[in-house]
Amino acid sequence: MKLIAVVEDNADNRLLLQALLSEVYRVAEYESGPEALDGIRAERPDLVLLDISLPGQDGVSVLREIRADDTLRSLPVVALTAHAMSGDRERLLGLGFDEYVAKPITDEEHLLVAIAHQLAP
Repeated sequence: MKLIAVVEDNADNRLLLQALLSEVYRVAEYESGPEALDGIRAERPDLVLLDISLPGQDGVSVLREIRADDTLRSLPVVALTAHAMSGDRERLLGLGFDEYVAKPITDEEHLLVAIAHQLAP
C-alpha cells in the first residue's frame, strides 16, 4: 500500500484527509515542516500533500528542502492551500510543486484524481 505524507497544521483538515485516503493509502501525518522533513527522510513516502501556510517553516521552504535533497528530489509534492487566488496555481507549479489542490477540500474527486495522477507509473 502506497504511503502519503500529509503535512497540515490544522487537525480538522488532517482528520478529513485521513478519512478520504486511509482506505486506499497508508497516511503519515505531520503538523509542521521540520517534523515532516524528519519523517519523510526516515520513511520516504510515495507522495506528499503539503500545506502552504504552516507555522514557522512554510510549505514553500519545505518544498525547497525536498527538491534540494538528492534522495527526495523526484518525490511528487501536491500543494494544499486556502490561498486560491488567481495565478496561485501557476505560481506554485512554477516553484516546483507537481500539483495544486485548493482548500477547503470540497471536491474530493479532484483531490483523489490529482493523487492518482501523480502516483501513476
